[in-house]
Amino acid sequence: MSDISSTQHRLHQLASGSLVLLIVLCIAWELVLAPLRPGGSWMVIKALPLFAPLAGTLRRNVYTLQWASMLVLMYFAEGVVRAWSERGMSQALAALEILFSTVFFFCAIFFLRPYKQAAKQLASETIRKAATTAHED
Repeated sequence: MSDISSTQHRLHQLASGSLVLLIVLCIAWELVLAPLRPGGSWMVIKALPLFAPLAGTLRRNVYTLQWASMLVLMYFAEGVVRAWSERGMSQALAALEILFSTVFFFCAIFFLRPYKQAAKQLASETIRKAATTAHED
């Protein structure tokens, strides 16, 4: 934890936790809590794409967090549609899906912010050095 601030550490914890909770929610929703068909639904496969960024998210992989923040927007959209169109338990579960996907999205974005700023600074320094070298030649 010495390489990142306590805020960064907290953002990473929240992003990781919300991703795990979103996976658990998707599986429980479609198998047990409110499946589309009694006994479970093939809709449970919607949880599979969330396993792809799990390891990278847990390891604080910047690239993984970047694309996972876009992936999770599909779950946000599904949650909005189902919260609007369904009633009862499914509507409540959709609200949780909206919550978990929103928490992941914003925590990932704010976790990545210092990395993006450092990359911009490095790029501008590189351009400046290249321009100085070209001017000297």
